[in-house]
Amino acid sequence: MILMTLGTVSFPFDRAVLWLKILIERGVISESVFLQYGYSDVSVLQGYSQVTLEPTVSSDELVKLVNYSRLVISHAGQGSTRMLAVQGTPFILLPRLKRYSEHVDDHQLLFAKAVAELGIKSFLSLDELAKAVLEPPPSFQQKIFNTPRLTDYLLVQYPPKKTAAQLSN
Repeated sequence: MILMTLGTVSFPFDRAVLWLKILIERGVISESVFLQYGYSDVSVLQGYSQVTLEPTVSSDELVKLVNYSRLVISHAGQGSTRMLAVQGTPFILLPRLKRYSEHVDDHQLLFAKAVAELGIKSFLSLDELAKAVLEPPPSFQQKIFNTPRLTDYLLVQYPPKKTAAQLSN
């Protein structure tokens, strides 16, 4: 199975959906696909029985899907990439791009370029993606950040003075 996860940010990633359709039509992908599509338009995939479509999945379910997959194609979000990097399933990044209104800026492209130095592959063209699907990169399993997540760091630096329950009183 191939898992494609496009994130849940409120911008469509229709380019990725269209590329998935093309890869299926060309026979590059013939196996089952699970697509977590967020706010993307998936109407072009409605007739494809091999594709399971879900707008969102829980974090626990996403990890299960990752571990069941032979390849993950993911948007280049830092949280998703962090999770994928420790799971050991081969994955590739498909950055959302500002020029297609897939995000507010090109931070995913910049992030993908930064983690490329660690051996994490990202692709910007359909032909590159097709090659990667046919010949996935080797498993990557290591931490890509040696620091805590920003929210964890901020909670340590600025501990809340009151709990949420205390604030509601």
